[in-house]
Amino acid sequence: MDNHFDVIVIGAGAAGLTAGIYLSRAKVRTLILNEGAVGGQMVLTHEIANYPGVHSISGYELARNMKTQAQNFGCTIKSNLRITSFDLSGDVKKITVNEKDIYTSHAVIISTGGRSRTIGAVGEDTFKGKGISYCATCDGDFFQDKDIIVVGGGNSALEEAVALTKYASKVTVVHQFDHFQAFSHYVDEAKKNPKISFIMETAITEFIGSEKLSSVRLKNLKTGDIMAMNIDGVFIFIGYVPNTEKLEGIIELNEWKEIKVDAVMKTNLPGVFAAGDSIAKKYRQVTTAVADGTIAALSAADYINNLITRS
Repeated sequence: MDNHFDVIVIGAGAAGLTAGIYLSRAKVRTLILNEGAVGGQMVLTHEIANYPGVHSISGYELARNMKTQAQNFGCTIKSNLRITSFDLSGDVKKITVNEKDIYTSHAVIISTGGRSRTIGAVGEDTFKGKGISYCATCDGDFFQDKDIIVVGGGNSALEEAVALTKYASKVTVVHQFDHFQAFSHYVDEAKKNPKISFIMETAITEFIGSEKLSSVRLKNLKTGDIMAMNIDGVFIFIGYVPNTEKLEGIIELNEWKEIKVDAVMKTNLPGVFAAGDSIAKKYRQVTTAVADGTIAALSAADYINNLITRS
């Protein structure tokens, strides 16, 4: 019985931790299983300034607070492990970890989140961690007084470009379109910053260097012109890929490999719910993940209570 829980939550990002808080506080025996470090994409955010009731907080600190809160309510959290199989079809769900440890529950909440999307340019894999980064909070201070590129045109790209000016001497935003997809206040803030310049309708086609990144090759997508640019580092913020590869063929996904859910976070499988950045939805923010996690937790608790009532 040590490995049996009422609910197992897969993923310890904002949605998963919120689900853990709500379920544990309701005295539902809950286990969170997480393949990486606790916090998910949230910990990659330099500053969260739009979380209601909190003036400003780092993503790392918010994740830490959520983890502590869940544990204080009695939630068990296991991280830095590898989930090797899912059996979600029966009344009792089975999750196998590290090919040998089996955990069971009557309900499961999937909140596996997503990961940074890559450009796919020549040399990208070679220079990851050697001049290419996907996390301003993690690596920004390595580029003190350096010239860097930020790739992307959405909210994250422009927000992090501004944040990186605290370290870099110059930030060049490279974007493939002639306009930004970010909210106007992010665009305005970036354009007002004297350290930031813009190269539009352009893409990086190659990363070049020896021991570390030293330059990139850029292609103007309108004219086809190619140019080289010496650079100390490149930060890439072009969206995410849902972490659902292990769920293909097990649960219903859409064409973008996102989990399909209804209004109360139910999937196509009884007793299986989903929340956060791995589900099909338009907006992805910490607050929307928290809302998803809340709804999924309440739905899972209701499912468990109905099982008890029927038995």
